[in-house]
Order: sequence, then structure tokens, then C-alpha cells
Amino acid sequence: MTTTHSPALTLKKAFTFRSAFMFSFVFVSPIVALYGVFALVLGAAGPSGWWSFLIVFAGQIIVAFVFAELASRWPIEGSLYQWARRLVGNHYGWFTGWIYMWTLAIACAGGSFITSQFLPLVLGLQPFDLFTQILVALGTLAVIMVLNLIGPKAIKAVVFLAIIAEVVGSVALAITLFLFFQEQPFSVLLQGADVTMPGVTFAGIAAAAAFVGWGFVGFESAGDIAEEVEDPRRNVPKAIIAAILSVGTVVVVSALALIIAIPDLGRVLSGEEVDPAAYIVGSALGEQAVVLLFLLIIIGFVACMLATQMASSRVMWAFARDNAFPASKWIKRLSPRTSNPNSAIVVTAILTMLILVAATTGPVYATLVSFSTAGFFISFALPLVAHALTRHKSYWTPGPFSLGTAGKVVVPLAAIWVVLELINIAWPRTPELDWWQNYSVIIGLVAVLSLGLIVWIPRRSTIANLPIIDPGSRDNHASQTAESAAAGAASDS
Repeated sequence: MTTTHSPALTLKKAFTFRSAFMFSFVFVSPIVALYGVFALVLGAAGPSGWWSFLIVFAGQIIVAFVFAELASRWPIEGSLYQWARRLVGNHYGWFTGWIYMWTLAIACAGGSFITSQFLPLVLGLQPFDLFTQILVALGTLAVIMVLNLIGPKAIKAVVFLAIIAEVVGSVALAITLFLFFQEQPFSVLLQGADVTMPGVTFAGIAAAAAFVGWGFVGFESAGDIAEEVEDPRRNVPKAIIAAILSVGTVVVVSALALIIAIPDLGRVLSGEEVDPAAYIVGSALGEQAVVLLFLLIIIGFVACMLATQMASSRVMWAFARDNAFPASKWIKRLSPRTSNPNSAIVVTAILTMLILVAATTGPVYATLVSFSTAGFFISFALPLVAHALTRHKSYWTPGPFSLGTAGKVVVPLAAIWVVLELINIAWPRTPELDWWQNYSVIIGLVAVLSLGLIVWIPRRSTIANLPIIDPGSRDNHASQTAESAAAGAASDS
């Protein structure tokens, strides 16, 4: 019997290649990727930490090409969840998607809290106390939820504003510092974190790379909205690759511009300057430029969180469409007017708010922030390792974008890189901290998987029987989603 695609579960094609690229661009965000970790990188490796930006950028380019191949093969809402499900099986894919969904929610909660710390600096106020920070962060999440509920038009408007902020805060600033405010020779890139001991250390670069890993994620998000993109088999892969190439280039160049513009290296490496980026910009362009920089950082973080919440809601909706999530019948509903997954957006926003309140009222906050970094690489590793192990088999049939014979090298290389970076992120390298901070990745993973088991156990039979089109067939995303919709409808009835 031939199944037809249920109109009630049809997402609107609201994104072109350009808008899908811009969506992924602001998710990764040069401002977030750079200023979110710049102080940590200098603290870990000094100016030589710049090499960690280059190393992680190179590794993530390889990952992006593999994800582009998977997105072209399976351009289905939910990206990593859908790819892992089809590479290995339903249960493997379900836990991949579960970890990914929680990672997105945790990252969004952490981003809102960081944003609330910058706001008083822009407004000329005293730093907020913890309670006020939480209220401001909750308000930010509520505004983001409303924008997502309005739909693609509001999202595109915010994304456009963020692109302007990125150009001013990253590109224009980097050019200005390069041309007029170079204070250090390029040889400073061989200086570690200790100004009295010249030279690059492997430990310092590795620690810096762990921090940089937090910034170079999100390029896969074009795959999360694949069914909302026109001609997704071609446009989504291009958006994924273009996002990491453009953001990575801007971040690497901007980081170099900031480092060679450091007026007093000793003050930065000694920790006397808590915010090195603000110190560098203020010394070069004055305090008003610092205020403008903080405003641009807020815009960058808000746009990044908007994209993060949107991606998280699409993963949740993909779960619900497969009846693999609590309250699936309600969550998978689409707005009759906009075809927007409003229920999934609301649930995702509430979940993120709960994470924020729980995490920022105790020592759990640092644990969740650490896990959000590792969570991306865990989610990346699961389909990458599976693809590396199965791609050489005869049943692999690529989409329009394919790595061809180069995939025999590129796919295993991407899997190895992500696993090594994951180990690097999780490594307990700071014995002076509490034990739970050193092992926060393991603690976070155990917590997420434990909660996942509670949700998975009563649904394991439904999940096991989800239809998967044979990996060797040239399926189109509409026919796959139609089968899932039909299975969901049968389960609801």
C-alpha cells in the first residue's frame, strides 16, 4: 500500500540557500566563537593559543564536508538524529538525537546567562546580582521563543541584524586593528601563557583547543531545518560548508588581529586584565568602542540562541513526528497558518528555562556548560564513527553532493578528529578544581542518558518499529517523512 504525505505534517519551504547559510552562520557566530572563549584561550596557551583556532577550524572543515554528504543523502528535519538512525538503527539514532537535543537546550540556557552579564555594561549599570541575571536571562529566552513562534520572517530579520553586527564586530574591527594598532610582532604567536618562559607547549595548545571547540559548532544546523529549505539535497550541503568556512576564516583572522594588538602582554598573561578583548579594544579605540563591542556581542549571542532554540525545536519535532517522544501527538502539531512547529518551540523554550534556573542556582552550572561543549562532539561522533564504519560497504548510495573516493580518507579522518577532540575536552586537566568540575562531561552524559532511558524504555517498541527506507535506495525526504507520519498516525489512533 502506498502512503501519502500528510498535509498536517508538511513543513513550509521558507528558506533558500542564502537564508539557510545565514541561519547556520549566526548559529556558529564569529562573535560567539571568538569572544566567548578568547580570554580562556589566552589563559591556557597565551598568544600561541591562536594555533588552536586554526587546528579546530581545520578539523571542523573535515567534519562539515562529511555532514554535507550525509545531509545530501538524507535531507530530513533533525539532522544528526536522522542520519544516525539510518546509518545504524532506530535506537542508536534515538540516543544520538536525545543527546543532541539536550546539548542544544543546555547551550541555549548558558548563552542566555552569559548575555545577561554583558547587558549592564552596555547600559552603564552596576553588574547584576545572580537573581537579576536569571530574570534577565529568562526574559531573553522568552523573547527568543516569541520570535521563533512568529516564524521565518522574524527569524530572518534578526539574522540579518546579526550579520551586520558580525561584520562590524569581527571583520571591520579586525581590519582596523591590523592596519592601525599592531603592538606585537607576529613572532608573539610562539609565546605561551607564561611570559617568563618563551615557547609553545602542547598542553597549552590542547587546553586552548578544548575551549575553541565550544565555538566551532552549529554549522550542521542547516540540516536541522532541511525540510524547510528549497532543494535541500543541494542547498543544505552548500550551507553547511559555507557556514564553517566563512565563520572559521573570520574567527582565525580576528583572533590574530586581537593578539597582535595587545598593548601590554604581561598584563594580559598575568590575569590583571580579566577581559583581554575589552582591554585591547579599549586601548586602541577608547571606552565607547568597548561599549559598542559589548552591544554587538549581545546581538551575536541573541541571534545564536535564536538559531539554537529553533534547531532544538526541530529535533524535538522530528522525535514527536516519529512518536518517539512524550506528548508526541501534541508536540508534532504544526500551526495551520504558518506550518510552524509552535508546540515544539514552546516545549523547547520551557525546557531551556528550567535548565537555566536549575543550573544557575548552584554548582551544577559549570557542569552543564562543560557538557554543552562535549555534547556537540558526542553527537557528532556517533554518526561520524558509524559512517566511517559503513560507508565502504556496497549499499552506500550518495546524494547529489558526494565526497566520492576521497570519502575513504575524509570520513575516517573526521571521525578520528572528533573523537580526539572529545577526549581532549573531557580530559580532567585541572586538579585544583572540585572533582565534579574535572569530570563534568562524564557526569553530564550520565545524567542525560539516565533521563533518556526513562523516556526510551516505555517507547522502545515504537522506536524499534519506525520505518527506515533501505540505505541503498535513492529515497527522497518527502517519502521518508510520509512513512513516519503514517506510522505516527497509526500509533495515535
